[in-house]
Amino acid sequence: MTSSMFRGRSRRVGCPISVAVGHAVLGVLAAVVWLVLPAMTSGAGDPVAVTGDGPVASAAAQEERDGTSAVDLVAPLAVAVAAVAAAGYGYLRRTRRARARTTPGGAPVRVPGPSPGELDERAEALLVEADDWVRTSREELSFAEARSGPEAVAPYTRAVRDAAAELTSALRIRRRYDDGVPQDDSGRRQALAGIVGRCEEAGRRLDAEAAGFDALRGLEGDTGEALAVAEARFRELAGRTGGTEATLTELGKRYGTGATASVTGYVEQTKDRLVFATACLNRARQSADRGETDRAIGALRAAEGAVAQAAVLVDAVDRLAAELAAAADLVAPVLTGAEAEIAGAREAGAGVLAGALPARIAHADAALAAVREEVTGGPYDPLGALRRILTGVAGLAEGRAGVLTAAAALVARSAVAAADDCVATHRSAVGGPARILLAEARRLLDAPDLADLRTADALALRARDLAEQDIRLHGHPLSGAAPTGVLLKGSRPASFGGPRTRARRAPLTASEPPPDQ
Repeated sequence: MTSSMFRGRSRRVGCPISVAVGHAVLGVLAAVVWLVLPAMTSGAGDPVAVTGDGPVASAAAQEERDGTSAVDLVAPLAVAVAAVAAAGYGYLRRTRRARARTTPGGAPVRVPGPSPGELDERAEALLVEADDWVRTSREELSFAEARSGPEAVAPYTRAVRDAAAELTSALRIRRRYDDGVPQDDSGRRQALAGIVGRCEEAGRRLDAEAAGFDALRGLEGDTGEALAVAEARFRELAGRTGGTEATLTELGKRYGTGATASVTGYVEQTKDRLVFATACLNRARQSADRGETDRAIGALRAAEGAVAQAAVLVDAVDRLAAELAAAADLVAPVLTGAEAEIAGAREAGAGVLAGALPARIAHADAALAAVREEVTGGPYDPLGALRRILTGVAGLAEGRAGVLTAAAALVARSAVAAADDCVATHRSAVGGPARILLAEARRLLDAPDLADLRTADALALRARDLAEQDIRLHGHPLSGAAPTGVLLKGSRPASFGGPRTRARRAPLTASEPPPDQ
């Protein structure tokens, strides 16, 4: 079906041709009138020859009249020829233009734009950038709120929330696109254009509030208060690091090293970020004392980014401790609930047990037996045990035991949080696929359906794997002494805002060393 835009174009092509033909007809009519008019007027106005003895016109006079008639014919004929030639030229010119705008079959085509591959790459790159804009803006917003209070930052909180909503929609479209929806080429191109548009809108919403946010923070006038907030948060995290290390050691003893695999190395990464933050805070103080405001602000923002990431890592260990404790409390009732699901499936299929049902029941029984043995055998991973129970009864569970849904929600939320922490602390290395899967997993968390929660868990685990692959591909979490996502080598740290405020990440001058030196 041809769009209205295309139909409008084809009508506009036809109108000038009819006008050209009309011009040609008018030209011919004018020429005819020119020819006929002298003949019509000659009978009324010219003297009538006298017969009889009057003198006969001489040959010279007759020749003169014949010559005049010939001259009278040349002008109108020339006008007619010129009109026809002009109309023909216009027709040919418009025909060529129309052919240039249409396919051989006559169907209009769009002006050439980016190829599908180029549009695909741009859409995915913008998704990554927009995700970084939102994450970075949210981090700096937390420092502003600690200084000025929630009411003062309310407009900027809304801007971040609105930008995050646009980003979520774009990620959702991308997820469907990767699943092959829509299928037609035109629809897929429109989907990519929609992703680009929503990411750009997210950036515009943040950019629109960036100037006001900068005024609220007041870093250009005085960095003293902002430095005090960052230093206070730094000291709090430094004090928690020792306890976090002890917590991680205790978790390994109680639940086994497999239970703490998602936070392995987090204490060391926290210490690295705090060391980096210390250097940046010191440089910020020194630059502020010398009146070097720009350098002071750059070092302060780098310190804030490192402190924010350190907080993510420390919080991740504490959250995992709570999740493991909650999972351990759920294992026994979930085993009971799973047995009820198996019994219900066996009863429903009694007398007609055929096909895949017996095999599924046998598989579920084996999975539950393995978990019981693991639980009684010593340290075990409660979250992993719940995941194996849920996998074992997949295809049999119909919601008869509500405890299974509670277990699925706990497992899925744990996996999503772990994947999100990985992206947040390594964002400059993590690409689009991991973020797209993570966004879809996060969306499914709100679904009360057992199957959706299990899908969310699987997507989050896959997102974490992809993120770690990206990290390995781009190097270890640290680039030199600067944590990834905090400061790119030779660049200023990012801040609240979208693409127009990314000038704050412009390369430093040759005389200004980056904060990690």
